[in-house]
Amino acid sequence: MKKSLYILLLILLGYSVSTNASFAPKRIITLSAALTETVDALGFGPQIVAIDVTSTYPAYTSKLPKVSQNRTVSTEGLISFSPDLVLSPEGGLSKATESQLKSAGIKVVILKQEFSAKGASTFIRQVAAALGATAKGEELVKKTEPEVNKALALVKENPKSPKVLFIYARGTGVMMVAGKDTNIDAIIKLAGGKNAAQGFSKFKPYTTESLVNANPDIILMFDFGYKSLGGAASILKMPGVSLTNAGKNKRIVEMDGELLTGFSTRLAQAITQLNDKW
Repeated sequence: MKKSLYILLLILLGYSVSTNASFAPKRIITLSAALTETVDALGFGPQIVAIDVTSTYPAYTSKLPKVSQNRTVSTEGLISFSPDLVLSPEGGLSKATESQLKSAGIKVVILKQEFSAKGASTFIRQVAAALGATAKGEELVKKTEPEVNKALALVKENPKSPKVLFIYARGTGVMMVAGKDTNIDAIIKLAGGKNAAQGFSKFKPYTTESLVNANPDIILMFDFGYKSLGGAASILKMPGVSLTNAGKNKRIVEMDGELLTGFSTRLAQAITQLNDKW
């Protein structure tokens, strides 16, 4: 059966979703780790029927089906889980897929994150509103904000200010460094560090020259990237690393990528853990 015909039949069958304030989703798909974490924290974990490939927290999500094996999702794949709500980060769905889901009567909410302490609270409120649970959202914000403020206060009490270079790796074949306007840049600053990558935004390919010029005190990596390169011993042997302060002092730091970049309910934990590694 052609995809277009399959989608048309599903639309004709009709998925009825109430759009009023009493909407209470029973089958939720979350398309980012931050969304999965937040939906669970708001008490809707049992209603999550599928997740994206980046979601690994909480632990039970390992048993949930993934909507794809990569970051690309299809309308047909999403509809196959019979959701009444699809939560997606900005850019997570194509306009065509978003339109087709809505035509099938499925509520779709696209959320954009602001990578800051204030942004974490805003994000929680937005997710709660999408779930029709604004009161729960406020409760969670009241719990999260004091934790974040405490973590930030501890950072100020123990200033360290190391130059940190984040390297995203999937083996030696795929390596990128994080510049400004990234969640990595934001978390480094919140944890009291300085991003060693200057002069550009977003991500750019890693080069030995850029590494040496940045001369970081610390090289920061996601845990899976760290392992893909063979651990600290192998990373220290990479071209140029021995010429940096990080290489000379063997300062290679790995962290849970999902925790580091979530900017939601576990932001305080991310700030504290990263600052402890400086």
